[in-house]
Amino acid sequence: MKALITAGGHGTRLRPITHTTNKHLVPIANKAMIFYALEKIASCGIKEVGIVINPGDKVFPRKVGDGSKWKLKITYIEQSGGPLGLAHVVKIAENFIGKDPFVFYLGDNIILNEISPFVEKFKKEKLNCLLALSKVKDPQRFGVPEIVNGKIIRIEEKPQQPKSDFAVTGIYVYDRHIFEAVRAIKPSARGELEISDAHQYLISHNYAIGYSEITGWWKDTGKPNDLLEGNQLVLSNMNTRISGEISERVVIQGKVKIGKDTKINGNSVIRGPVAIGDHCVIRDSYIGPFTSIGNHTEIYGAEIENSIIFENADIHCDKRITDSLIGANALITPVHKTLPSGHKLLIGDNSQVEL
Repeated sequence: MKALITAGGHGTRLRPITHTTNKHLVPIANKAMIFYALEKIASCGIKEVGIVINPGDKVFPRKVGDGSKWKLKITYIEQSGGPLGLAHVVKIAENFIGKDPFVFYLGDNIILNEISPFVEKFKKEKLNCLLALSKVKDPQRFGVPEIVNGKIIRIEEKPQQPKSDFAVTGIYVYDRHIFEAVRAIKPSARGELEISDAHQYLISHNYAIGYSEITGWWKDTGKPNDLLEGNQLVLSNMNTRISGEISERVVIQGKVKIGKDTKINGNSVIRGPVAIGDHCVIRDSYIGPFTSIGNHTEIYGAEIENSIIFENADIHCDKRITDSLIGANALITPVHKTLPSGHKLLIGDNSQVEL
């Protein structure tokens, strides 16, 4: 069995962060989002992985590497022509997959538990397709199955009146018949080859379609609030590990992970769950629950809570920062430190600022 992972697209809903960073490299609890997918793939014994990336993307392969870190062999597949749909992603990967069964994993999905039960059920029941489902509050955002007597009889993409409260998540297991389906379907009204249409083709042609409900949590991290919630979920399940240097006056509460050569001093309070990377300096600051701080970041006199701070940020202010994404190499300083006085802003597309 092989695996196919999506890591293309432009992450428009996450701009300005994704102007400079591939969405799938955004850190969740100080680890690139795509790494969670690779860990799940490796844990079920798969060795060969194809990752679909944007044409000409040299940064992503350099950051992720050849897969040896996870005992995987990674092949990069470029998707040209823009966002043409998930079924198109499958279609262009046929040469890589061949006739092997495979796991199709959307790289911006993170889940708590392993995917090996899905693979085992797919094999045991000799299925042509297995869909991982999850109950959601807003099924209108997803592909939604209609289930009768334990069997999926129809799938609708983003229906106005969902037939169930299940979403088809971004984890699928297929055999070679999925290629027949993606070749047969036509582009939807939005000009994309919809994976839901491919699933409906398999259902209509009496292929064996099964499903499993995801236990624990599952998160599709398509929007800023989704990233923060995903960060919360991962941090809540981590274990305490302190490798840095903590001065006497510092108060540590809850589950906290602190990287090597990080120094926390002054009247600082770290209230977990919190993850702080390597080579950081934190002084006279409060770092509150559900915050992750990237490597080589310096924070002085600030209060930060429920936020994702990328690497090499410099935060030196006496303000309280909450529910925020702060990109790599960002600089936050007090307004009175510079002249002329006033709020100096460099704001990218889709930014949100509260003053």
